[in-house]
Amino acid sequence: MHRRAATIAAITVAAAAPAFALAPTAGADTGHRSHGPQLTQHHAVKSLSSWTDKQLTPRSHFTMAPDGSSGKTQGGEGIPNIDSVKSTIRTYYNAGSDGIASKTSSPYIAQMNSIVATQEKKLAALYRQSRAHGKKPAIVFDADDTTLMTYDMEDGAMHFDFDPALQDEWVQDQRFPATPAMVGFVKAAQDAGFTIFGLTGRNDDQKAATVANLNKVGYTGFTADRFYTKWTGKGDSQQPSYITCAAAKCTTVEFKAGTRKHIESLGYDIALNVGDQFSDLQGGYADHTLKLPNPTYYLPSPDLPGVHEPWLAPRTHFTMKADGSSGKTQGGEGIPNIDSVKSTIRTYYNADANGIANKTSSPYISEMQRMTSRITPALTAACTFGSIFGAKPAIVLDADDTTLMTYDMEDGAMKFNFNPTLQDVWVQGKLFPATPGMVGLVNAAKKSGCTLIGLTGRNDDQKAATIGNLADVGYQGFTEPNYYTKWTGKGASQQPSYIHCATAKCTTIEYKSQTRAHVESRSGGDYTVIANFGDQFSDLIGGHAIVPIKLPNPTYYLP
Repeated sequence: MHRRAATIAAITVAAAAPAFALAPTAGADTGHRSHGPQLTQHHAVKSLSSWTDKQLTPRSHFTMAPDGSSGKTQGGEGIPNIDSVKSTIRTYYNAGSDGIASKTSSPYIAQMNSIVATQEKKLAALYRQSRAHGKKPAIVFDADDTTLMTYDMEDGAMHFDFDPALQDEWVQDQRFPATPAMVGFVKAAQDAGFTIFGLTGRNDDQKAATVANLNKVGYTGFTADRFYTKWTGKGDSQQPSYITCAAAKCTTVEFKAGTRKHIESLGYDIALNVGDQFSDLQGGYADHTLKLPNPTYYLPSPDLPGVHEPWLAPRTHFTMKADGSSGKTQGGEGIPNIDSVKSTIRTYYNADANGIANKTSSPYISEMQRMTSRITPALTAACTFGSIFGAKPAIVLDADDTTLMTYDMEDGAMKFNFNPTLQDVWVQGKLFPATPGMVGLVNAAKKSGCTLIGLTGRNDDQKAATIGNLADVGYQGFTEPNYYTKWTGKGASQQPSYIHCATAKCTTIEYKSQTRAHVESRSGGDYTVIANFGDQFSDLIGGHAIVPIKLPNPTYYLP
C-alpha cells in the first residue's frame, strides 16, 4: 500500500507540473520501505540509465536576437547557458584552460583559412571592377579581430569582461598576434594593386602602437597616414570636420562610414571593407563587404538614417550543445555571441547596469511564479496523500538557484566568472535572497506532511550558514540532520560510507544520486522522495526521486 500511495502521489505532482517536470521515472523503485525489498546496487545502476535520465538533457537549439530582447520571450531554458557558450567559444579557438588560443590549429584558424582563400581568388576581379569607377582601388581593414587577434586578451586576461585599462596595456605593449591568414591576404591585396587602409575604433593615443604591432607581426601595407583611429577629444585629437553625427557622441557606424566616405573623397574607390563586427561594415561607402567571424564580443551600432542593409545583421538561430563541442562544427557566426548572451540573461532577470536583478518584476520571476503556482497544489496534495498512508513523503531541494537565488553574486559580483573565495563570502554572509516562488512552495509542502531534504554542492563548512540563510528568507522546515552538504576532506568532514565513486573525485551526479538513495534507505530515514527540485540537470540525473523538476538557470552550467 505504501508503494502504491507514493506512486499515486508522485503522479499527481507530475500531472500538474510544467514541461520542466518529467513524468515519473520509468521503473522507479518506490518499494524500498520495510514492506518491500531494499534498494540494491543493481537498482541504482538501472536508475542511472533510466528513461528519465535520457530526457534530462539541456536544450541545443536557440533563438536569440543580438540585442538581448529574447530574454523577454524565450524562458530560462531557451537562453544559451553562458558557461556552455564559453566552452563552445574555447573549443572554436582551441583554447587551453588558461584562455590562450592555439596559434597553429583550431576550427577558427581553419575557417579563417577557408574564408581568406576564397576571397583571394576574387581580388583580381574586384580590382578590375574598382578601376572601372575611375578611382584608385582600395581595401579598408578594421584592426581588432580583423588584422590583429585579441582572443588571448578577451579570454585569458579579461575572462570576457572588458577592461579598457587592461586593453590599453595590451595595445601599447603590442601584444596581439596577427589574425590567422590575414597577413597573407593583405599582401595579396597589395600585390593585386590595392591601396591598404586601416580603420579602427581604437583611439588616437593608440595609433602609433597599433601600426607598430601590425608591422611587428608581418603586415607591410599599413602606414600612419592611411590608418584612421578615433579622436579622444583632448588636445589635437578632435572630431574631424568630415564626420557629422546625430548626437554629441558619434556611433560606430557614423564614425566608420563617414571615414570611408572621406577616403573615397580622396580619389579612392573602396572595393572591399573587411571587419569582424557588423558595425564595421554598415553605412555603405564600399563596393563589397567581408565579415570575419568573432563570437567573443559584440559592438552594435544603428545604421545610418535611411540606409537599410538587412544582410549585415547577426544570426538569430543557433545550435549549441551544452558540452562545448559545437565549437568544432558551427563556425564563428553559428556560436551565440557572448555579449549578446549576457544581454539576454540580464533582460531575463531585469538586471541593472551593475548586474543586480530586479526582485519584484522580471521574466524570470514571472516564469518561476507560473511554475510554482502550478506545482504547489499538486505537491501539497501528494504530501498529504503520502503522509496519510505512511509513505514518509519527502522532497529534495538543491540550494543555489533552487531555493536561494545567486544572480547578484554571479553577475554583479563575479561578472559571470566564478570565484570560490568570493562565493564563500556570500555564503557565510547569508547574502542570498530566496528563489522567486519557492518559499511558498516549500513551506506548503512541509505543512502538508513532506519532509524537506536539502542537497547541495556547497561544502560542510558552509552548511550552518546555508541553513541560516534559508531561515532568514522565510523557509520553514530545513534541519541540520536532513541537510546534506559536500565533504571537504578535512577533519571530520569526510566522504560518507554510502557514497561510492568511480574515481577519487566524485562527480555531482554520483554524490547527489547516492545521497538520495541514502535518504530512501532505512539508515537515511526511509523516506519516499516524491519530487527532486534542481536548477542543474546534474541535480536531477541518477534517479532516486519519482519526479525530477528542473528550474531555469542560464547563468552557469554544472555538468
